Amino acid sequence: MKILLLGAPGAGKGTQASQIAVKYNIPHISTGDIFRKNIKEGTPIGLKAKGYIDKGQLVPDEVTCEMVADRLAQADCANGYLLDGFPRNLFQAEQLAKISTLDTVINIDVDLSALEARITGRRVCPKCGESYHVTTKTDDKCDKCGETLIQRDDDKPATVQSRLEVYKAQTEPLIAYYSEKGILKTVDGMQSIADVFGDIVKVLG
Repeated sequence: MKILLLGAPGAGKGTQASQIAVKYNIPHISTGDIFRKNIKEGTPIGLKAKGYIDKGQLVPDEVTCEMVADRLAQADCANGYLLDGFPRNLFQAEQLAKISTLDTVINIDVDLSALEARITGRRVCPKCGESYHVTTKTDDKCDKCGETLIQRDDDKPATVQSRLEVYKAQTEPLIAYYSEKGILKTVDGMQSIADVFGDIVKVLG
């Protein structure tokens, strides 16, 4: 089962991805995790990516695609995977199509105007990557590993608007792209986390 999760920043992709990966026993592949792992291990492609990041530049699509292709070639992806955060644009989608064929693309549909509070309230664990929200988390410690939670720069109010603009310009066109391929399924992301997951499970069968 090869699945891609689509949705605007704050749509709940990370939360749903964790549950899907466990239920279907497939690896959850996030480009952020791939970058961090390769940079930490000092792989050739990690060093290439670090060179751009250290200069405050975006990692080029070609480098990102190379990292993802390397990850999908690993043994744990033989029976499927769940992609989250890649592809982000049509170029990346076309490159992905050259190396792997998706079974289902799930679009978590949300009202963009309601997303700001959701995004700015997010807190993440810098150690294990687990994500929480201030409306449901009463302390600042990760439930999994006890690390103090942080607010990522990406989740601060000043950057949220620009992230949504980038999403609308670059990632939203993927909805039409995958719809034309007949593999897009849309779920209502404005429901509770449990109800969104229930709808995703229905879609996946």
